Amino acid sequence: MKIKREISATIIETLDKFPVIAITGPRQSGKTTLLKALLSGYTYVSLENPDNREFAKSDPNGFLKRYSSKVIIDEAQRVPEIFSYVQTIVDESGTMGQYILSGSQNFHLMQEITQSLAGRVAIFKLFPFDFQEMINGHIIDDDYLVNLIKGFYPAIYDRGIKPQIYYSNYVQTYLQRDVSELIEIKNQSIFKKFLGIIAARAGQLLNMNAIANETGISQPTVKSWLSALESSYIIFTLSPYYENLGKRLVKTPKLYFYDTGLLCCLLKIKEPQELYTHAIKGSLFENMMIAEFLKRMYHKNEINDIWFWRDSNGNEIDLLNFVSNKLFITEIKASQTVMPNQFKGLIYFEKYAKDKNIIKQLVYAGEDNQDRIAGKVIPWKEFGK
Repeated sequence: MKIKREISATIIETLDKFPVIAITGPRQSGKTTLLKALLSGYTYVSLENPDNREFAKSDPNGFLKRYSSKVIIDEAQRVPEIFSYVQTIVDESGTMGQYILSGSQNFHLMQEITQSLAGRVAIFKLFPFDFQEMINGHIIDDDYLVNLIKGFYPAIYDRGIKPQIYYSNYVQTYLQRDVSELIEIKNQSIFKKFLGIIAARAGQLLNMNAIANETGISQPTVKSWLSALESSYIIFTLSPYYENLGKRLVKTPKLYFYDTGLLCCLLKIKEPQELYTHAIKGSLFENMMIAEFLKRMYHKNEINDIWFWRDSNGNEIDLLNFVSNKLFITEIKASQTVMPNQFKGLIYFEKYAKDKNIIKQLVYAGEDNQDRIAGKVIPWKEFGK
């Protein structure tokens, strides 16, 4: 199965503008497949391979002499020593698109890029499939709950792997290893418990003290583990919006997972029927839609700040973003029927932020676009399109 990735055209357009292209994102999001298909004229070398890694570490000059032009270096963060050598080579050659670096650990890769390759590199992020890619590839299900539980990692669709099997192995083979490379985890069973606890808090305000108490670890440990998960593209946080809108506002970020399939695995949710009357359904739908919006931004390479908003009285907007001096405010509802009271948060915020040019949107689990006086209604499949 061949799914065209949205980010492809932008990468090709950038090849003649920067000497180095860096592509990062979660493990198994399709980076290697994309690069091999997109850049057929490039030599591919992976530093995940122990022999290649040892060669690059022990003799970086020799390694880069062998791989000197039009080369894809996968898992480049494994040998951070080579970044300074790459800088010297591209400065001397002046060749655009000379090196393509990819990696799955945001912290190490970005740290080396900012230290050694600033101004010389264009950075892209590739995530698992977004809705539009799945629609184009005819692999999206009309039932959003099926997609939510199945998740969006390419291997599930390419190889027909059952989500529970795939994600259980993903946690053991990738997640725990990557996190362990960033921080020391002395007790894996406690870490697994921690994963389940934060999964149950997806879409909620991030309360590190409560997580620490429930897990039985210190708050600094919670912070360290969350940071490692964020660097490994497992979770992300959404910051609150409070610019010039008073002081009685929540200023704590909200926690989300990049992939709801992994999230459902951690919550031990296997079938759509389990969610029909489950209290967490709304939070999971919200998580899926926020993650979808973020994925679409990065895949289109149109990066903007996004926020949520909540005041001390419980008034809330799930997503805010600026486009061309317009503030788009979005409510997300896991309902297939649009009710008038679902717009109350949007209407309240519009009155509250009087000086803003506001566009009101309601994303729901139905299929029809609607233009209402209270705001635009967008079906889940078309959000972020």
